[in-house]
Amino acid sequence: MLNLRKKILVAIDGSPHSDKAAEEAVRLAVGNQSQFKSRVYALLVLPNAPTSNYTDFVPSAPMTETKKWDDLRERLFYVVEKCAAEHDIPLEMIVEYGDPADKIISLARREEMDVIVIGSSGKGVIERRIKGSVSHKVASNAGCSVFIVRG
Repeated sequence: MLNLRKKILVAIDGSPHSDKAAEEAVRLAVGNQSQFKSRVYALLVLPNAPTSNYTDFVPSAPMTETKKWDDLRERLFYVVEKCAAEHDIPLEMIVEYGDPADKIISLARREEMDVIVIGSSGKGVIERRIKGSVSHKVASNAGCSVFIVRG
């Protein structure tokens, strides 16, 4: 089997678990010793934009169009940007709206990713039962390998 360039998707949410996943994604890319560089795709999934109702005359702008977005984006993508730059790994940053697990799975299929790297949330059994686990849903439904990084 040829060891060609890999497409690595890492889920980012600003938590310490996602920062660790970002570091692991870059480490995976660095470990590919072929002549073709692997590429890391950092995906941030924001909650659905609030829908306006009949009492709203001016709907609120999406988060990515607010004045606070530049600072927030810089903080959320800081670790993956820094690690990728240190190791000269190509990085593409993607922001989408919706359900995190669904967006991660659909992007991985659409872009034919080789591996998804995602942090474990560290939720307890009860919280996982109530809210669900993004990493579990991704691992169960992804069409490629999934690397779950534990805290």
